Amino acid sequence: MSLSTRSCLVTRMPAISPVPAAGRPPFPVNPRLARLQPYPFERLRFLLAGIVPDHAYPAINLSIGEPKHPTPGLVTAALVANLDGLSAYPATAGLPELREAVAAWLIRRYGVSEIDPATQVLPVNGSREALFAFAQTVIDPSRGRALVACPNPFYQIYEGAAVLAGASPVFLNTTADSGFKPDYGSLPDDTWRDVQLVYACSPANPSGAVMNLEDWRALFELSDRHGFVIAADECYSEVYCDETAPPIGAMQAASVLGRTGYPRLVVFSSLSKRSNAPGMRSGFVAGDAALLKNFLLFRTYHGSAMSVTVQRASIAAWRDEDHVVANRRLYAEKYRAVLPLIQEPLATSMPDGGFYLWIRTPIDDTRFASELLRDYNVLVLPGSFLGRDIDGLNPGRNYVRVALVQPLADCVEAIKRIAKFAEGL
Repeated sequence: MSLSTRSCLVTRMPAISPVPAAGRPPFPVNPRLARLQPYPFERLRFLLAGIVPDHAYPAINLSIGEPKHPTPGLVTAALVANLDGLSAYPATAGLPELREAVAAWLIRRYGVSEIDPATQVLPVNGSREALFAFAQTVIDPSRGRALVACPNPFYQIYEGAAVLAGASPVFLNTTADSGFKPDYGSLPDDTWRDVQLVYACSPANPSGAVMNLEDWRALFELSDRHGFVIAADECYSEVYCDETAPPIGAMQAASVLGRTGYPRLVVFSSLSKRSNAPGMRSGFVAGDAALLKNFLLFRTYHGSAMSVTVQRASIAAWRDEDHVVANRRLYAEKYRAVLPLIQEPLATSMPDGGFYLWIRTPIDDTRFASELLRDYNVLVLPGSFLGRDIDGLNPGRNYVRVALVQPLADCVEAIKRIAKFAEGL
């Protein structure tokens, strides 16, 4: 079977019955929960159980994409200055000032001119929660076979959102041959007819690949033809090394292509990576006003309003770019330092965006990760844990994801150890 054919197949996830062997459970259980796969870090804990690292080396964890740079002082100061916001119930729609700050940022960042803060922007508690919840407002499982298209490898929230909304994920493999971008043309029309939602991630997790204008044009044309909604995950959009070439965004592409009102398109972003504030759980959704109206209705019942204190600090963050530029410089410095150390023994390259290295391994990725921890006390994430086997092909297999989130000296030390480990294989 060809790669393009393999990339089109709907995943068949193993059934894990929630019913004990002895009989019925003592309470009702949503059967869709049984279709959820273990999260990558749960699988990593299981893989590494019993491994004793060589403690001659201090532990360095590069497995999790959690920013470690300091949260900007303007953000922490705004939090402290607005603690009185804790005494009020926040509105689900958020403060008008926050929606206006986000709209103004979108205009500055992407050059879009058509954005209504009141109807086309909605604050959310981080992009992860919103990416999951949004699918629940879009998917209609009563329409026969409901599919959600995702890149493979991928952020596992996409799969869980699809399953719990009553849909099935269909995966589009991203490989070196495709520039680590989905080949949307590989999916046949009879499958596209059943797709209700597409998750697009640019810059991509884990490869850092960025969709260009023609990639967006192709996806928009498919959306026009088949009527599916596009959820553009752009949480890594502000982490890139070339200040002259920021990644194009989905709304920017839509605007350039004359797609007035951003039909069937919503974008998700947050302050976690941009402003080193993952603990604030602050982000936004923007785009098609009709989709956001329904999403707001859902969130009103979902109870996910953002604290006024966090909203005030978020306003400060979205209005400032100096700290974001400084943040990018720190990541660029890391890439300049580590790439020469690793490119000789292992295959990797500078990503277009994000803060990961997507490294090809000469042995099985799970063995590579476990033996690296044992011998050099460096923790990385096996790429196969981020992907799914489609007809025996998992495009994450024989890769590891390395998050350059630790201080520069730790990243350099970890990469030196990884190179030394690889040279001994």
